Amino acid sequence: MSHFEGDLRVAPDSRFVVVASRWNPRIVDAMVDAARRTFADHGVLAESLDVVRVPGAWEIPLAAARAARRGYRGIVALGCVVRGETRHFEHVADCCAHGLMRVSLDAGVPVANGVLAVELHEDAEARAGGALGNKGEEAVLAVLEMAQLIEQLA
Repeated sequence: MSHFEGDLRVAPDSRFVVVASRWNPRIVDAMVDAARRTFADHGVLAESLDVVRVPGAWEIPLAAARAARRGYRGIVALGCVVRGETRHFEHVADCCAHGLMRVSLDAGVPVANGVLAVELHEDAEARAGGALGNKGEEAVLAVLEMAQLIEQLA
């Protein structure tokens, strides 16, 4: 019986991309910074990492789909949607998540969903370098592991 499990090794020619929204910049920028540091800490050179900025979470899946066609080994999606007084929150957050999963399955490229969907700005702050860690870092670790696993399964 074979056992497959990804690890955090990075192939030397690997290229990755972070697709991040500009909406809620204080939160998202903290996650992007953490993502860059985490990629660097795991041997991804600055020239092997691209960052694509889009207006908001709604636009992330389209940019991720285009990025998937460019040969990236993995995509990290980062954004922040905070509940408001309308159901717009659910629509944007759910459609973004579904779109990112579709990109991953259609392209066969790991896509880590680091798009926060939170009740309050304080909840986002806790997940962007606060008490609950940083989802930018966590998303990078997930995409690195999945990229290595996909390589094993090829």
